[in-house]
Amino acid sequence: MENVSTLQSLIAGHWLGTDAHTPLHSALNNKLIYHTHAEKIDFGEAVTYARKTGVKELMKLDFQKRAQCLKALAFYLMERKEELYEISHLTGATRPDSWIDVEGGIGTLFAYASMGSRELPSSNVLHEGPAMALGKRGGFAGTHILVPRGGLAVHINAFNFPIWGLLEKFAPSFLAAMPCIAKPATATSYLAQAVVKMMMESGLLPEGSLQLVIGATYDLLDRLTGFDAVTFTGSADTAAKLRANPNLIKNSVPFTAEADSLNCAVLAPDVTPDDPEFDLFVKEVAREMTAKAGQKCTAIRRVIVPEQHAQAVGERLRARLAKVVVGNPKMEGVRMGALASMDQYRDVSERVELLASGNEVLFSARDGFSPVGEDAASGAFFSPTLLLCRNAMTNDAVHDIEAFGPVSTLMTYRDIDEALELAARGKGSLVTTLATKDPSIAAHAVPMMAASHGRVLILDREASVDSTGHGSPLPQLKHGGPGRAGGGEELGGIRAVKHFLQRAAVQGSPTMLSSVTGEYVRGGAVKESEVHPFRRYFEDLEIGHSLLTHRRTVSEADIVNFGGISGDFFYMHFDEIAAKDSQFGKRIAHGYFVLSAAAGLFVSPAPGPVLANYGLDNLRFVAPVAIGDTIRARLTCKRKVDRNRTDERGIGQGVVAWDVQVTNQNDELVASYDILTLVQKRG
Repeated sequence: MENVSTLQSLIAGHWLGTDAHTPLHSALNNKLIYHTHAEKIDFGEAVTYARKTGVKELMKLDFQKRAQCLKALAFYLMERKEELYEISHLTGATRPDSWIDVEGGIGTLFAYASMGSRELPSSNVLHEGPAMALGKRGGFAGTHILVPRGGLAVHINAFNFPIWGLLEKFAPSFLAAMPCIAKPATATSYLAQAVVKMMMESGLLPEGSLQLVIGATYDLLDRLTGFDAVTFTGSADTAAKLRANPNLIKNSVPFTAEADSLNCAVLAPDVTPDDPEFDLFVKEVAREMTAKAGQKCTAIRRVIVPEQHAQAVGERLRARLAKVVVGNPKMEGVRMGALASMDQYRDVSERVELLASGNEVLFSARDGFSPVGEDAASGAFFSPTLLLCRNAMTNDAVHDIEAFGPVSTLMTYRDIDEALELAARGKGSLVTTLATKDPSIAAHAVPMMAASHGRVLILDREASVDSTGHGSPLPQLKHGGPGRAGGGEELGGIRAVKHFLQRAAVQGSPTMLSSVTGEYVRGGAVKESEVHPFRRYFEDLEIGHSLLTHRRTVSEADIVNFGGISGDFFYMHFDEIAAKDSQFGKRIAHGYFVLSAAAGLFVSPAPGPVLANYGLDNLRFVAPVAIGDTIRARLTCKRKVDRNRTDERGIGQGVVAWDVQVTNQNDELVASYDILTLVQKRG
């Protein structure tokens, strides 16, 4: 990708920026590499374009089609990742650092494409059921739906992960049909611009779904309404200023902050220097100190250890840190790069000076720090720095001051409860790690840690074989924390998509709720099908297509035969005397026999559009079925999801969920469940 001296914003479908403004320098040698642009952005135009064009174009697609778009975009970016790696090294990042940003960001697109495909409907109404009866006669019910808000999302990102930060916010808001205005931190905005240019060149994004702001946001936040949303990643101080924007407050604009925090790692008192957990703990701390040169919102800032092991932890950490080669990431053997800018270097230096006051310095630049590479002396290279605080219960500074670089403070405790108190002194953090080999310590500590941390990693020898580590937010799990950490959450699977949707309660008859949700609600009108529902292709099936089967009387032979086949000789099915003393007062049929018998009643055995049954949901055995009872089943098309996929022959398939109700001779419900099937399209 060709570098240009002046970065450009993408506003209302056009790239803006030719005149140079703020200079941006390489973290490696402080050489000038880019300028921001001087042209003023018309944020009125940007907001109008997002609302009028972006929302309209996104709403032409449904959840499933937007998930497909994310998948195609992820493949497109993955094929061009080396171009992004080439630019990323200018930020001071090593290849592993850039992997977190580049492929971690693209991986998040893949993850949300997959989760959206599996969990979201082929419509723009997400039913958050089940519906519940609100009256005794079955004519009035209520449920919840989630729908696109009709507004736009402003995503304000930090300098440390200009690609991942953008994509992990973009993916869920895109799925929610919310156009995005991305505002990367200026220092590394050239990398954000590179990925946005790629995204636009792909031709995969609906018009208006993404805009990019290089430079300041000026009056952008003042133009938002309650139908919009703002997300922010960065410092706690900046989060507080943005949150207090009068317009955001006046219009109740949703604001989500994920702020830097004083995350900690706790070595439990059961772990000794001879245990694998001890070395795993030291390795995790060293990795979090040096990955991305410590510029991670999840980095370990406070290392909390038993006072009897402080010396051993300090010595092993010093030994590891001494082996870390710092310098130009393109040089062989370099394991840690630079801070993102000289401004960042000065900020970290000032904060380390404050932290060092009254504490011991165990490792720092004085221990032979010599970054490698041409002009490295002019770069923003900062030595890994380890401090020791022996009075952490009374020293407020180590719990308040964050040096956003390769800096951690070792602090001691006397017992596990004091360790937990120290962990909470961070006033809310994104993540904490507890290294222990004792499940009882984990059971005691984790609930207390969870009160002040958004994520808790329990580190032991068993987990270590697969552990993604302390500092890796995963798309499937929430990322965020209370208090100082911002009080919000990102990621967490489909939870993140729901943050950008509007939840509404809906009340009405089951028939009306079925129509609104696109999902059959029990008690609603059904469409008795002259053609067996299993004989209908996906396109021909309608929500509510239903079959009421013939009846079957359960005999003792049924129970005996099923017991012989299954090996289930539970006393309730075979012991007349014991069964008589039970709550049912008699022998009853196996629940799974009832399930199997119901399948025999409603299955259409010949080859047809129903290709496979791949699971049951919400199975409940509601009432017993005794010998002599007569059962029947009602099979109803409950939900259709067109995942826009084809098989190896090129024939399309969809997913259909069927509501099954099994009743007895008194029309009482005895079993209830959903069947999930793959159904062929006509082709």
